[in-house]
Amino acid sequence: MDENGKVKEELIATARSLLREGLVEGTSGNLSARLPGGNVVMSPAALEYDVMTPDDLVVVDLEGNVLEGERAPTSEKALHLACLRAYEEVGAVIHSHAKYATMFAVTHQPIPCVIEEFDIFVGGDVPVAAYQLTGSDALGEEVARHVKARSAVLMANHGLLTVGKNLAQAHKVTGLVERTAEIIWGARALGPLVPLPKETLDHFAPIYKSTRDS
Repeated sequence: MDENGKVKEELIATARSLLREGLVEGTSGNLSARLPGGNVVMSPAALEYDVMTPDDLVVVDLEGNVLEGERAPTSEKALHLACLRAYEEVGAVIHSHAKYATMFAVTHQPIPCVIEEFDIFVGGDVPVAAYQLTGSDALGEEVARHVKARSAVLMANHGLLTVGKNLAQAHKVTGLVERTAEIIWGARALGPLVPLPKETLDHFAPIYKSTRDS
């Protein structure tokens, strides 16, 4: 199997993991990954993850022109391509409808960085991108702006988007953000959140930057 084929297989495996973990449901959410030659493979529109195969995936260039595949690309094509065009170090994008993260998205509340590993892998608080219509270029531009210094962003009234150097890293961040959102949701029932010390945030900031740029 060539390198393109390996990335396609990894995208299918990641999609099915997201489904098993409850981070997507039905045909919600979408994934993309940069191929070795610079083009992008992404999930197709309106196809459930448990029946999706590599032959169903769509390859496009960075301008969105379809180069390979019989199906239409995800309706969120512009969202993925805006992030991939903006940041050369980003090799994969995952948009999910994770339940707890989406609770923050629909209330327009950032997910605070109160756990050390969150600072290391996410880069700080997860911001909320302003609402824009699903599938629009405006949504892509707004979201891409927010992942300049973070590996995750909430889309107002919509869901979660994560980026990584590859699908495995973006998947890891998706799970971490969702788990942290659940912890914060529960912790607030016990009392006010206690922030991490500033010196801790300063200590981990270079580690995140190194991970992002590597």
